[in-house]
Amino acid sequence: MLSASEFRKGYTFEMEGQIFIIVDFQHVKPGKGAAFVRTKIKNIITGSVIERSFNPSDRFPKAHIERKQMQYLYEDGDLYYFMDNESYEQIPLNKSQVEDAIMYLKPNDSVIIKFYKGEAFSVEAENFVELEVAHTEPGVKGDTATGATKPATLETGVIIAVPLFVNIGDKIRVDTRTGEYMERL
Repeated sequence: MLSASEFRKGYTFEMEGQIFIIVDFQHVKPGKGAAFVRTKIKNIITGSVIERSFNPSDRFPKAHIERKQMQYLYEDGDLYYFMDNESYEQIPLNKSQVEDAIMYLKPNDSVIIKFYKGEAFSVEAENFVELEVAHTEPGVKGDTATGATKPATLETGVIIAVPLFVNIGDKIRVDTRTGEYMERL
């Protein structure tokens, strides 16, 4: 059991039949009245974020999330197939389960898949991926000192802002957590 006074970022717990992860928390001790814990929690399955206050003595069962390294194989219609690197078992996941990560994945890329009670619910791409620029407008010579950016379509179809000196065919490193250009390789 986890009491509200023990809340920390990243902790997972069950409440009202749902699984939540703590996004942010703050212990509040007002001048008058009892102390409380103000939190921002995210429903792991639906992805909705809510703000809620708890009494420090409120207790909740911990939710144990299993993280497994897997390999992205291919897309077939609305399903995305991943392979367990140890058992070679393949599991299909639908678009809602892979939505954020799939924009940065190529076949054979490694991912972390999160499971709760044996059911996969989320896919995380590596923090940094190397992708090739498939399309972008050419930069104008002499216009690079301003730190300006231009849109670029990467080989996976995602569009990000890149510096003007990046051209078609360049390999770049992208931060998958923010979707930002990091460097040209």
